[in-house]
Amino acid sequence: MVLKEGDKAPEFTGTDETGKKISLSDFKGNSAVVLYFYPKAETPGCTAEAKCFRDNWDSIKQLGAVVLGVSSDTEEKQKSFKDHHKLQFTLLSDRDRKIRDAYGAKGFLIPARMTFVIDREGVIRGIHNSQMDPKGHIDFAIEKLKSLTPAETGKVTG
Repeated sequence: MVLKEGDKAPEFTGTDETGKKISLSDFKGNSAVVLYFYPKAETPGCTAEAKCFRDNWDSIKQLGAVVLGVSSDTEEKQKSFKDHHKLQFTLLSDRDRKIRDAYGAKGFLIPARMTFVIDREGVIRGIHNSQMDPKGHIDFAIEKLKSLTPAETGKVTG
C-alpha cells in the first residue's frame, strides 16, 4: 500500500536509543510528528540530514512538533550517533524494518530517505521522498508544519 497525504498514519512501536519503547500513539492529541527515515547512522548524507534537524530544533518545537528519526541501526548505534552529533530528538531502531515497511520507505539499492509530517490526530499531512537531497527534508518539514493550524500541530498560541 502506498501512503498519501490525508491517510491515517500507520501505528508503530519502536525502541529508542535508550531502549525505551516509543509509539506513534504516544503523541496523539499532543503534538505533530516529523517522522523521518534515513539509511544508516554516521554516513555523510544521514549525518547532514540529522544535523539539519538538530540545527532547526527550536523552529520545529515552536511549530508544535517532535522529531523521530528511524533507521535499522541498533539502539547502541543510534545512541552513539545521537551523542556524537548532539541530537535533541529521538532515534528509533527499526532492525526488523516493520516501521519502514508500514510506511513504504523501502528504497531500491539502499533504504529510502523519506519524511512524513503527521498531525496531532495521526493524519499524514505531507510526504517528502528524496534520497539525494538530505538537507531538503528539514525545509519540507518546516514548510509543511507552518501550513498546519495550531489545532493540527499542538502548537501553543497566545
